[in-house]
Amino acid sequence: MDGKMNFFFDQEGDVLDITIGKPRKAVAKELKNDIAVRCDPKSGEIVGIVILNFSKRFKEQKKPEEIDLPLNVSITTN
Repeated sequence: MDGKMNFFFDQEGDVLDITIGKPRKAVAKELKNDIAVRCDPKSGEIVGIVILNFSKRFKEQKKPEEIDLPLNVSITTN
């Protein structure tokens, strides 16, 4: 995975789509409350996150929502 993340917000659908690395085929697995991770079907690697009702959920909340994501992060320096 190259660490680049791309964010796309569909205002009409109220969907935030976060892609990690280059776009590729994926299978979505819902975590909870209209939040899903997109995983590579062969490796199981997380390649994206989708949040439905994105703006609505933050207007209704008084505090940030915490979500556990099954991610491994590696940080390198040049």
